[in-house]
Amino acid sequence: QVQLVESGGGLVQAGGSLRLSCTASGVTVRPYTMSWYRQAPGKERELVAGISLLTGNTNYDDSVKGRFTISRDIANITVYLQMNSLKSEDTAVYYCKARARVFKELEYWGQGTQVTVSS
Repeated sequence: QVQLVESGGGLVQAGGSLRLSCTASGVTVRPYTMSWYRQAPGKERELVAGISLLTGNTNYDDSVKGRFTISRDIANITVYLQMNSLKSEDTAVYYCKARARVFKELEYWGQGTQVTVSS
């Protein structure tokens, strides 16, 4: 089992920055990758960025490349999403997802944190 707790969301003006955190707790199966997704009103949930906890390899959606940075703290099973140069279109609920594998693929989601960018 893995419980994910996100924090760091809030209201920021366009051009500002926020840093999201996601910490895994109650870990009985260690995740091997963690990702940030977001869902804006009326839209589907989309991948923002992901990181391998094993290798540190990262991937980003084109819309956030050069503005967002995902990083990891392996010891505390925490991932961060540093968001700079925020735009109004970044407004969404941001969710953390962890993937683990024990004979089969397992997925865990956090409860989400709201990010609102005012123009």
